[in-house]
Amino acid sequence: MITKADKNVARKRRHARVRKNLAGTQERPRLNVYRSNKHIYAQLIDDINGKTLASASTVDKDISVESTGTVEAAKQVGELIAKRAQENGTKAVVFDRGGYIYHGRIQALAEAAREAGLEF
Repeated sequence: MITKADKNVARKRRHARVRKNLAGTQERPRLNVYRSNKHIYAQLIDDINGKTLASASTVDKDISVESTGTVEAAKQVGELIAKRAQENGTKAVVFDRGGYIYHGRIQALAEAAREAGLEF
């Protein structure tokens, strides 16, 4: 039987494998996504300087949804991170899906960010 802990270990292994070849810069930061059962978080990270340039999540007060663990909430987070990125002068990002499959909430966040003006 595969447990939730086993799935998380496999996800972290996938994420580490991808992160070897993926890095964000000041001009093109890394859009990192973390998903829990209740919330979804997105950050724009400059890996060279080790700084978070912008962040958005379903915990923010700017997000107004009843249930925070839904595709609709992920879309709002995607729009918010794109808006905050453009306020910082960022248009292009490197998408880091965090080892999650590109489906459901991860896909909704990415597509909403693209529609709001970010280039992947």
